[in-house]
Amino acid sequence: MRISKHVDQRDGSSCELILDETNKWLHAIWLGYIDPQEAYNGASRFLTAMQELHCPYLLNDNSQLQGPWFDSVEWLRTVWGPQAQQLGLRCIAHVVQPQDLSDEATLAPLSFGPELQLQLFDDVVSAQDWLRAQQAAQAPVAAAQPGSATAN
Repeated sequence: MRISKHVDQRDGSSCELILDETNKWLHAIWLGYIDPQEAYNGASRFLTAMQELHCPYLLNDNSQLQGPWFDSVEWLRTVWGPQAQQLGLRCIAHVVQPQDLSDEATLAPLSFGPELQLQLFDDVVSAQDWLRAQQAAQAPVAAAQPGSATAN
């Protein structure tokens, strides 16, 4: 289900946010050249959607981007990350641009703390596999919570 899609009329670049109901995660798809303001706006639209959805999983797909991605890792770490975490985000699978190490060099040291995991991938399929593994690993924990059908 599409939550939002913003297309820059100047160059056709876009950020689309989809709720993947089958896989139970949010999927952000970035396309074209995203300038810093578009990146901030797209990240902010994600936070707005999270206010209602509280989805713990994000597949952030930069595989179709051109040019530099986002130059404010500090903003992601100090503003966006804590807000996303507070709204329930727990796992980010970030697909980097093909043949571009800038995402990896920029994001590799980024840490949101123990409650929010960030993993980098070269392809969407590997990112999806990792998110599924995170869901499977967290499912037994959720099932054992007090008040659940399987708790003793």
